Amino acid sequence: MISRSEGIDTSDGVDGNIQEENCGSLPGDCVNRIEIGVYYMALQHSDIGIDLGTASVLVYIRGRGVVLKEPSVVAFDRDTNKIKAIGEDARLMLGRTPGNIVAVRPLRQGVISDYTVTEKMMKYFIQKAVGKRTFRKPRIAVCVPSQVTEVEKKAVEDATFQAGAREVYIIEEPIAAAIGAGIDISKPCGNMVVDIGGGTTDIAVISLGGTVVSTSIKIAGDDFDDALVRYMRKKYNLLVGERTAEDIKIKIGSCYPTVEEDYIEVRGRNLVTGLPRTIKVSSGETEEALKESTNQIVEAIHSVLEKTPPELAADIADRGIVLTGGGSLLNGLEDLITSKTGISAVTAEDPMTAVAIGTGKYVEFIAGESTIEA
Repeated sequence: MISRSEGIDTSDGVDGNIQEENCGSLPGDCVNRIEIGVYYMALQHSDIGIDLGTASVLVYIRGRGVVLKEPSVVAFDRDTNKIKAIGEDARLMLGRTPGNIVAVRPLRQGVISDYTVTEKMMKYFIQKAVGKRTFRKPRIAVCVPSQVTEVEKKAVEDATFQAGAREVYIIEEPIAAAIGAGIDISKPCGNMVVDIGGGTTDIAVISLGGTVVSTSIKIAGDDFDDALVRYMRKKYNLLVGERTAEDIKIKIGSCYPTVEEDYIEVRGRNLVTGLPRTIKVSSGETEEALKESTNQIVEAIHSVLEKTPPELAADIADRGIVLTGGGSLLNGLEDLITSKTGISAVTAEDPMTAVAIGTGKYVEFIAGESTIEA
């Protein structure tokens, strides 16, 4: 039962501020109206879309949008097997934990590598986004890379059920990315989507609500970080960690020549002396470091275009290539793809949340409660 003193979320039009004069002599009716309003609001918010990414997890709730974005990192004590932290708190522990505490990413290259930890992480994120007080279990859609095996897909499905789902829908990432980017996938028109996440890059040509040609390569944001770590080690004999490499990528990372060079100070451990050392790195050097990884993504796009039917290829040439995912924010990636393919590439309006939004809208579409619109 919901009492008068309890806080009621009125963000979707349920009026929690019932005036005394409206209640008259029937306070019970007012309480019932409040309870019914909150009940229907809870039903509306029982559809959830989860972008279960290698680098981060995003949760979309129908009627509220993206309500949670946290790194997919879990820290636990090896001695007691108890979880110490999940999300951003655990990410801050990466590379800085004592021997008994381990900070791990339970997903690798878009698929579950540690089932038990993933299940606990999902349960934590769902409860954090929805709240522990729910009238019924939610319907949850989870996205997976386009080339996953049935076993990998079943692992995601089982983990979602264990995390508290009533129904589970599995959707391929390029489809979710297209919906979230505002593309009307139901029309007989070719659309190419390139979703560059943390562990995988998914490339697909979509028409009439389905995938015509697709591929998934295990080159993405994490590989950009690894490439920068290797470059620093090879050129400067400097050992840097994952977080430092990610900072370099975000702040000055580039894969195409720029007019002005950007610089950043990088701190790490000198492999010759064993002492801490600081160096200055330019955006031109990051272009050199990331050249191999970004070229592999461009080659994958080229191979998908080669397999695309001519009518759809003509549509793509006219409409362009849509980029989504955190990796698409790498400076110069649009220019690189355009120069190599001759087709204009454009990044979605909000590439980080496109997959999560599309996954959530897909639940409504499947349930027959809405149509997917551009």
